[in-house]
Amino acid sequence: MTCIHPTAIVHGGARLGSEVEIGPYCVVGEAVVLGDRTRLASHIVLEGHTEIGQDCVIHPFACLGAAPQHSGHKGEPTRLVVGDRNIIREQVTMHCGTAMGRGVTKVGSDGFFMAGAHIGHDCIVGDRVTMANTATLGGHVQVEDHVIIGGLAAAHQNTRIGRHAFVGGMAGVNHDVIPFGNVWGNHAHLEGLNLVGLKRRGFSRDVINTLRAAYRMLFAEEGTFQERVEDTACAYAHSEEVMEILNFIRADASRPLTTPQREV
Repeated sequence: MTCIHPTAIVHGGARLGSEVEIGPYCVVGEAVVLGDRTRLASHIVLEGHTEIGQDCVIHPFACLGAAPQHSGHKGEPTRLVVGDRNIIREQVTMHCGTAMGRGVTKVGSDGFFMAGAHIGHDCIVGDRVTMANTATLGGHVQVEDHVIIGGLAAAHQNTRIGRHAFVGGMAGVNHDVIPFGNVWGNHAHLEGLNLVGLKRRGFSRDVINTLRAAYRMLFAEEGTFQERVEDTACAYAHSEEVMEILNFIRADASRPLTTPQREV
């Protein structure tokens, strides 16, 4: 049974799934879709063309589906699509896309978005992503599955962050981050692999050792970077995880790659 608090304002055009709960002083707009069993605590604003999946929990003062923070936006009907089973904490903001971009901001399922986190227009965020307090994604950022972004960290527009990567607290990320990478600093530099995350997610010792060896080859100081990419591809063609890193590096990108900090 859907339960709507008498102080909530829910537009008649909103589409609500079964067993939805909408708490005190929430505002749900005309073009909003809420999946089954999603719960809005209180003082939450859902606006624009926004679709929230099933079994999500949204905490007070979150604002989802607002117009993009983009000077070229002229009120076009762009969208925000959020998957299932996300935990969205206090004061989180997620904005719709832009007509000149993808037209949609997409957030996957099973994410944990802590207080004050922000997802800008046209971002694509994968599954099981954690963004700690006030972590921020600029427009058009792509975050793949299982990424953790530390508190106060920020990713520049058009940056890509690969699967299972870890971004340390207060890092300023303005270059792409390889899958399984571990970056820190302002501006962020590559510190190695996200070994803690790999172990927690059940990657075998053999896979981790292969990744470590490939990382050392890829970011050695000898030869050009392109030569090291090709050498690593030849040496570790059998490794799905290493090839994921190399395919990420070889893909067309708008931003340079985050690399280790060289000692002077």
